[in-house]
Amino acid sequence: MELFKCLFSVVVVALLACDATAQNYWSMPLQEHQAPLPTQQQPTVPPAAAPLEKCQVEQGDKIQCGTPDTTAELCENLNCCFDGSHCYYGNAVTVQCTRDGQFVVVVGRDATVPKIDVESVSLLEMNDPPCTPVDFTSAFAIFQFPVTGCGTTFKDEESYVVYENHMSSSYEVGVGPRGSITRDSHFELLFQCRYSEAGVEALVMDVTGVPPPVPVAAAGLLRVQLRLGNGKCPTKGCVEENSAYSSFYSEADYPITKVLREPVYVEVNILERSDPNIILNLEHCWATSSPNPESMPQWDLLIDGCPNQDDRYLTTMVPVDGSSGLTYPTHHKRFVVKMFTFVDQSDFSPQRDTVFIHCSVEVCYPSSTYACEQSCNRQRRAVAAGRKVPSNRKALVSSGEVILTKQRI
Repeated sequence: MELFKCLFSVVVVALLACDATAQNYWSMPLQEHQAPLPTQQQPTVPPAAAPLEKCQVEQGDKIQCGTPDTTAELCENLNCCFDGSHCYYGNAVTVQCTRDGQFVVVVGRDATVPKIDVESVSLLEMNDPPCTPVDFTSAFAIFQFPVTGCGTTFKDEESYVVYENHMSSSYEVGVGPRGSITRDSHFELLFQCRYSEAGVEALVMDVTGVPPPVPVAAAGLLRVQLRLGNGKCPTKGCVEENSAYSSFYSEADYPITKVLREPVYVEVNILERSDPNIILNLEHCWATSSPNPESMPQWDLLIDGCPNQDDRYLTTMVPVDGSSGLTYPTHHKRFVVKMFTFVDQSDFSPQRDTVFIHCSVEVCYPSSTYACEQSCNRQRRAVAAGRKVPSNRKALVSSGEVILTKQRI
């Protein structure tokens, strides 16, 4: 049985406020032999924002939250636990935003059931040293980095500015001849810092205890569709490619018919996302004669986002930009294929009169080190192929049935 690492998640949302000015939000674990801190008035139970289970942290595993003189009220505002003498991080995933523009993220191993391997937690972009954990313990992983770095995206809203980043844990999958399993916990964290004149807010999306991934087009936060255009030129002399994508075949229209070399207009697009910074890239597009994308025979249409050079009738990429009228042009990719049929491998006689188109895609987040641009230069393709993309930013989508019909005379 082969083992490999994957990433996947589903998210739920919670909103918490952070109004602290301290820059040192954490320090190393509190040891039992340390001198006790000055006694402060202590409630008999943890604050409402800190459930009892969350605050049941072994003494040797406690990590100080805030400064030594942090009060119970401020500790609650930091979404931490207070035991009467000091403030500490609970068995959870805690995200904080500092006024000097820092993310502080502390991930507890007991945030999931079964316990998560905190060493498997990472930011989705961690090429630079500041993007790796600043410290590990057996129970916690601690991150602190500028809101302008490590792949953080920026949005300017009406009354505040938003910085958003992603964090994931990996999990191990066992692959057997008839199925795949995992026994590890895993999550993805999508988190924001919102800065305004009124103060600072942390918007946290946290996941625990989700089921393993399923083989569909919706992988975690990513939902993608593939559809075929059927628009017609309304006037003489219009550009056919532009008109073709003005309307699309519906599920009820399939199977559709085409003749040899007739153009098939393909569009792949992201669904239900409004982030203008993300970019959809096509990794590999191919055709089969059955609905199963792994069936044989196959014919490559796009390889690393570029037309298959072994095809005499090259697949044509259709630019999608601001002139397309789309709200988010970077969420769409379009290309044109000339209709063909599969032939027998032994005598090359036409055998298959049906075609299904499939595309594996990824969502890319531009950064200072990677612009998400796909180039059809061989050297640039080799560099892009070496990038490690989490599985929750990938998807596989397929078309309905396209039937070859006799050539019209």
